[in-house]
Amino acid sequence: MKDTTKLIKIQTERTQHGEHSTPMFLTSSFTFEDAGHGKALFNNEVEGNIYSRYSNPSVQEFIDKVCMLEGLETGFATASGMAAVFAGFAAHLESGDHLISSKALFGSAHQIITQILPKWGITHTYLEVNATEEDWNNAVQENTKMIYCETPSNPGLDLVDLEMLGKVAKKHDLIYYIDNCFATPVIQKPADFGADLIVHSATKFMDGQGRVMGGIIVGTPERMEKVTFFCRHTGPALSPFNAWVLSKSLETLHLRVDKHCDNALKLAEALQGLEGVSKVNYPFLDSHPQSALAKKQMKSGGALVTIDLEGGFERIVRFTKLLTIPSKTSNLGDTRTTITNPNTTTHSKVAQEIKDELGITEGLMRVSVGLEDIDDLIEDFKQAILGSK
Repeated sequence: MKDTTKLIKIQTERTQHGEHSTPMFLTSSFTFEDAGHGKALFNNEVEGNIYSRYSNPSVQEFIDKVCMLEGLETGFATASGMAAVFAGFAAHLESGDHLISSKALFGSAHQIITQILPKWGITHTYLEVNATEEDWNNAVQENTKMIYCETPSNPGLDLVDLEMLGKVAKKHDLIYYIDNCFATPVIQKPADFGADLIVHSATKFMDGQGRVMGGIIVGTPERMEKVTFFCRHTGPALSPFNAWVLSKSLETLHLRVDKHCDNALKLAEALQGLEGVSKVNYPFLDSHPQSALAKKQMKSGGALVTIDLEGGFERIVRFTKLLTIPSKTSNLGDTRTTITNPNTTTHSKVAQEIKDELGITEGLMRVSVGLEDIDDLIEDFKQAILGSK
């Protein structure tokens, strides 16, 4: 069966009531047949649910679907995407360890790597987005344990060669950890290039309608054993209700992502060369410096477009006031087009030096292209750009 069929067929086992739609297991705990059964569950001698902080049928259904999509064996679902990102670090890194990462990251990931991990004696090396295989190999130290990156990156849509990173990780026996949120497993599968751990903010495209928050990290049994232990005992568990919503949403993921990508490419093409727009960035545009790499490892260019407007932040204020269709919000991956100015929102706490290096300017706008009629979107963006001069 194809992935689209599996997403619909993977479902919690029917109860005695014979329901068609998968039920919600809104329970904090689960009962034991007797004290001996409880002991066996806690000793991992038998399989079963104990407490929803550990596991829950509704949550497991969601996990099973994402594992299938990413081609990995096991996972843990969390209350938010950043909880899942942090779990991948905290479960594996110890005082004295070293992490290598691409510099092009989401703002909160920067804060974890530069502000939180150093408190525990964990150091890092940032590499430029265009770093070569030699650069990555040279960055490896005796205490290096992990490679981490997101591709495409938030917000600059910079790419990292997944195949190249897989070679580096294998050569030095490093944990290979990838944030695949922007691409989704519909567009690229990092496990095909050797990734051990893959993380998503399920709040984004997996939900797809801006309703619930959630995160998930999936990986090989060897790597997920420590992640599962960490999450079970620190408590970032996803709620059963949110898991139910996310699991149902995954049934339409391919349909939505295909339309997102089609709209995004058309919007990017329409805005190129428009007066007042200094740059349009989209992985499948020939003008993107890594378009060849994008077409090598991605099925399509994704739903995110960035545009750089001339005129500074004052122009951005005028522009966003004139837009009538997009929601002005820092979230993304919605059926509705959303737009934000990363310099003052998602990356406002990132050091100015790093923002300068990543091209996060005053005039940069990150657009998560939704499912509206593309002609309406293009007309709205053009009138707002031209009207805000």
